[in-house]
Amino acid sequence: MFVLELTYTAPVERVDALLTAHVSWLDALYESGVFLASGRKNPRDGGVILAVGGDRAEIERLAATDPFVTGGVCAYRITEFAATKTAPALAPYREELPG
Repeated sequence: MFVLELTYTAPVERVDALLTAHVSWLDALYESGVFLASGRKNPRDGGVILAVGGDRAEIERLAATDPFVTGGVCAYRITEFAATKTAPALAPYREELPG
């Protein structure tokens, strides 16, 4: 599982100009099953996405296609972790640590 932390690198007005395209990008990745949750940080200086995927390289490739990235208004920090304990709704995404 991955935590994608977005940090805005431009004024929020430039971010807002790309928001519709960013939301369409999010919707496509929700539909494909890669994204599980997302939202703005408070204070509004970026956002957070919870994602699942085969490997870090794939998640990095997807993040690079975000209109916020291609539009030059945010940077990503990607953290991979093993979700060994989850809420029942996330049970299909639980992982086991290597023996």
